[in-house]
Amino acid sequence: MIRRLAGSAAFVLAVCAAAPAGAQPYPGEAEFRGLYKELIEINTTLSVGSCTQAAQAMGARLKAAGYPDKDIQVLVPAGRPKDGNLIATLAGSDAGLKPILLLAHIDVVEARREDWARDPFKLVEENGYFYARGASDDKSMAAAFTDAMIRYKREGFKPRRGLKLALTCGEETPDTFNGVRWLLANHRGALDAQFALNEGAAGRLDGDRRLFLGIQAGEKVYQDFGLEITNPGGHSSRPSKDNAITRLSAALVRIGAYDFPARLNEATRLHFERMSAIRGGPVGAEMKAVLANPTPSASVAALARDAGYNSMMRTTCVATMVDAGHALNALPQRATANVNCRILPGEDIAVVMQTLKQVADDPAVTFTAKGEPSPVSPAPPLTPAITGPAAAVARELWGDVPLAPAMSTGATDGRFLLAAGVPTYGLSGMFGEADGGGTHGLNERIRVRSLYDGREYLYRVVKLYANAR
Repeated sequence: MIRRLAGSAAFVLAVCAAAPAGAQPYPGEAEFRGLYKELIEINTTLSVGSCTQAAQAMGARLKAAGYPDKDIQVLVPAGRPKDGNLIATLAGSDAGLKPILLLAHIDVVEARREDWARDPFKLVEENGYFYARGASDDKSMAAAFTDAMIRYKREGFKPRRGLKLALTCGEETPDTFNGVRWLLANHRGALDAQFALNEGAAGRLDGDRRLFLGIQAGEKVYQDFGLEITNPGGHSSRPSKDNAITRLSAALVRIGAYDFPARLNEATRLHFERMSAIRGGPVGAEMKAVLANPTPSASVAALARDAGYNSMMRTTCVATMVDAGHALNALPQRATANVNCRILPGEDIAVVMQTLKQVADDPAVTFTAKGEPSPVSPAPPLTPAITGPAAAVARELWGDVPLAPAMSTGATDGRFLLAAGVPTYGLSGMFGEADGGGTHGLNERIRVRSLYDGREYLYRVVKLYANAR
């Protein structure tokens, strides 16, 4: 789902003026915390949660702020009563202009209480962090966008270009249901926009230092592959070397050890060009070396020790689920696994699957591409109309923190919007550590100050976009 990043090094902006560090509270943070807490503590997992409940709760807050019923919709697909999506609008003064879409998903990845240090569905503030499932992905942006819409209404803000909030369901489980895809098919006008702001990029922290603020205009392609091996089985007291679990495990080990070739696209080149100067030292030197032609393999290996940089440089495939056997005292008759790939743009899904087959090196293991193929569209251009406001607000809040282009190594709903003709950019104003803050894993977290700063950043930058000529 990545598209080629349009633009040039001129769009990689450094913000150079001195400015406040963002350590002081911004207006309304206590009320925002309550909104964020409410959203976090509504379970929105696919298994037992309800996006509809979360959408209704945020809709009620917008209504309390003065939005009329006609400007708030909770759209629920037939037969899926818990997968509702919220659409709210703030009309612009120029009816001839398309609105700006503020997109965030409110569903979250599953989380097992017994595996977490804290209840994943209770907001916990501890040692300067908020902990919870969805603390970052993506209820941070959903809460910030909802809060911004409330602030605009209370202020009487009349944007030149209208604003449209979309809090959607199913981004994390698109092969089961995806709200953006469903809305595009059934309520196309609900997502029609000049462009969209979405997840997909964040800032990077080094300790307490803000290294850079990312702006994303491209994604990798998401694809799952199902692996299966079958066997006649038998009594466990008479084992043989031809064991379904053993053979599938060996194939997965070979896949896990394999690295797809490194290939830099325009997005990654622009990122490394900018970040080599920002990071400096050995990491900066390795980035400069990776940009050389030919690229030294030792430099690629050095950068690849950072999981984020590794994923930016190459297609990655990793085993994420396994299922095998039918009885404790029987030889397994079947073993299956899911291998999740994030594929660089321009690389053929069929070629990736063929490569995995060759690496697995076991003809008894069958491979199947799962789900609908992800749409692939060119990245929208990072024009001055997009980068200018993003850099201006960064300068107001953080001074010399540079704005750098980024390619999302994950997958977002931006892929569906881009395919539908809505340019979509990742921009959050929220900073985190290199480890990803437990997103999709255990004990997901976000720095309290980063959340509040991101809230203020989005509130200000959306205003600039909405009034821009």
